[in-house]
Amino acid sequence: MTLFLDGDALPNQLKPILFRAIERFSITTFVVSNKRIDIGKSKIINYIIVASGPDEADKRIVEMLKEGDLVITADIPLADYTISKNAHAISHRGELYTTANIKNRLAMRNLMQEMRDCGMPTKGPAPFSPKDAHLFANQLNKFLTKQKTVA
Repeated sequence: MTLFLDGDALPNQLKPILFRAIERFSITTFVVSNKRIDIGKSKIINYIIVASGPDEADKRIVEMLKEGDLVITADIPLADYTISKNAHAISHRGELYTTANIKNRLAMRNLMQEMRDCGMPTKGPAPFSPKDAHLFANQLNKFLTKQKTVA
């Protein structure tokens, strides 16, 4: 399994959590972003900087993604693609995306986008909190521990 981090919107609070997990589980990792994102130095962490522009990091992850890989992203369309390729995705807030929930998340995201496009005011996501970081850490540890016992 390879870990891909969609680095463009990665909350700073998750960087030490991710670094510890990467080292503990010895996971080859690619941090993909359109600017330098540093989560730590390690022989198994690779940094890829893509061109500026919408979805450039997502496109690179899609090019590299293989079945069974894990993607950390807040991007619902990328998570949907990941799930469709029999890979795994976890949100920054600790939600494990699955075939059972991703289509509903995608439909809600598209509905909210249509509302914004029509000029309707919508509320964005709540600010990232320590509780979100805790939920993420728990989900990541649970997922990686399960993968380790399966392997």
